[in-house]
Amino acid sequence: MSNATGPAGGASNTGPRLDARGMPEGAPLKEGFEITPREAKARLAEPGRLLLIDCRTKPEWDLVHVEGSVHIPLDEIEARHDEVEPDPGQQVAIICHHGVRSMKAALALRALGHPDVVSVAGGIELWSLAADPTVPRYERGPGVLRLLGR
Repeated sequence: MSNATGPAGGASNTGPRLDARGMPEGAPLKEGFEITPREAKARLAEPGRLLLIDCRTKPEWDLVHVEGSVHIPLDEIEARHDEVEPDPGQQVAIICHHGVRSMKAALALRALGHPDVVSVAGGIELWSLAADPTVPRYERGPGVLRLLGR
């Protein structure tokens, strides 16, 4: 997409036009269930504010992940939910590639008794575009897992 606003406010042909929150223009945010990548990054930078769990597959995690995140794949979330032990007052946020698996994981953890769990809207893809361009973008599909050119 051409003529889009990138993470620093300049022109970018690699992603959608972002609003002031760092979300694609017009994209809704499910209040109470999602936070933006910018919010998550800011909270992660403050010790004790955020426990970031990455629910992507091991190959995705090995390819790229957010520094400071903990890896618990989506298919292991229910069996390993007892490992989700935030400090008092610490929020739990789940991240995936685009925000779909992380929402499933967040809802599963809530159902298992973890009330303060949210999904990072747009996943690591939007994190790369809006919060931290040093985190590489990648594509994933049947038989495909590769970094995108920068």
